[in-house]
Amino acid sequence: QVQLVESGGGLVQAGGSLRLSCATSGLTFNNYGVGWFRQAPGKEREFVASIGRFGDTTFYADSVKGRFTISRNNSKNTVYLQMNSLKPEDTAAYSCAAKRYAMIAASSICDYRGQGTQVTVSS
Repeated sequence: QVQLVESGGGLVQAGGSLRLSCATSGLTFNNYGVGWFRQAPGKEREFVASIGRFGDTTFYADSVKGRFTISRNNSKNTVYLQMNSLKPEDTAAYSCAAKRYAMIAASSICDYRGQGTQVTVSS
């Protein structure tokens, strides 16, 4: 059974940092492009960042470029999202996703998704 389990969310002041992790199991991790999405209350889910199978290619939403960094450790089957200079508008539930043999883009239909972890940024 495939599982994607996010952790690392929490409450942080504006300007602060958080590091999210997404631990995967039940899949051959380096066969999958992985990424992060977020959804704020009353809004649609939006793409945040993605990374290729071997970590050599990354994509970011314009809203997080220069502040967030996505990375992966294939030996630990885990993808990370380092979030710096957080803003109140970054408040959302963040979830990870995996897509077999492909980079994840904003409109991608992913094979697997996690349940999410809440990030709240206070002003």
